[in-house]
Amino acid sequence: MRIPPFSRYRPLMRMTAVFVLGMIAGSVVYNGVFHLSYNKLWLTNQELQLQLHQNEEDIKTLKKYSKRQTVIKEIKVRAEESDKGPDEASLKIMLQKLGDELEVLRGRDVFNIDEYSKMTRIMLNQKVYTVREKEYTVQVKTMLVMEGVLQVWVQIRMHVPA
Repeated sequence: MRIPPFSRYRPLMRMTAVFVLGMIAGSVVYNGVFHLSYNKLWLTNQELQLQLHQNEEDIKTLKKYSKRQTVIKEIKVRAEESDKGPDEASLKIMLQKLGDELEVLRGRDVFNIDEYSKMTRIMLNQKVYTVREKEYTVQVKTMLVMEGVLQVWVQIRMHVPA
């Protein structure tokens, strides 16, 4: 039995190897692009869900307190930029949790905001939240009420155990 010379198939094997390596490299690049676009889509979805939740709460409150001008009808929580703050997805979850905790202020009289601000600072100051298996502390920086809209600026940082 005769074995054909192997050197005859060497160029064909090189071309096959280059083709297979090209397929692998192409699939890696495609997978990277897919995950980047999916991550961006997921973050946009999280942001839209947060806005939808806030808008539904605002609609309920506006219907309930449409005749009264001096109540807190809408609550907006804003995060200040921080170098040790959470990533975008965790930030959106944190803002939603803070908004849910501040719901007790909705429908309250605007002229008593000094009492509410003290209560909010005591309630939220240095509070630890666990989001996506990481701990963050919240510090209320500023509260402003204008035309029935309560705006709260908070600073969110990674929690450092004492």
